[in-house]
Amino acid sequence: MDLGERLFELRKSKNLTQDEVAEKLKVTRQTVSKWETNQSTPDFDKIVPLCELFEIGVEELLTGKKPEETQEGEQKTENNEEKVLTKQEVKEKSAKVVSSSIFIYIAAIAFLMIAIPVQHANPVVATSVFLLLIGWATARIIRNYMSMPKFEKTKEERKQEKVVKQINGIIGSICVAIYFIVSFVTMAWHITWIIFIIDGLICQVVKLIFMLKGEEEDE
Repeated sequence: MDLGERLFELRKSKNLTQDEVAEKLKVTRQTVSKWETNQSTPDFDKIVPLCELFEIGVEELLTGKKPEETQEGEQKTENNEEKVLTKQEVKEKSAKVVSSSIFIYIAAIAFLMIAIPVQHANPVVATSVFLLLIGWATARIIRNYMSMPKFEKTKEERKQEKVVKQINGIIGSICVAIYFIVSFVTMAWHITWIIFIIDGLICQVVKLIFMLKGEEEDE
């Protein structure tokens, strides 16, 4: 329903004639007729008097929506936003992404360990597939953490985050030491870099464990 039709319906609902509306608003009957037939629109200074005459709000006059409908729509939108941004749901989604990415990491490492020495696959092709899988898993994890909404962390969550960083720091140091020892002993520098992939995998497993532990405590 357009503005002209609304003005017509509102006038009829008040049992007013065009002459009576024109007299109250200090305009001519022809002006009221043009409003109702959409040949022209009310001037800005006539909007409030029209609302007072028909006992409605400005929004209802211009859009046809009643205040109750607007408030209900806003409430539904707020509820939907709260549902999307629920902390527990974000944690569950993040846990799924991280766990599936860990599986991809393991599958990529297993593929590389089997494809070349066992299946005698082309090293270049096998390594390319391996790197694609690793890149895919890493991209999924980065995208997950980049798109996560920010929530105020509880004292327990900050404590867990500190513990995770300390554990991963120790794991990282151990993996670096293992990398140099294995590399110098075997001189297989072309393959020992996989240790860093394993390091990243272990760090993600640690994060996942603490993430799941946090979900259990929330429940």
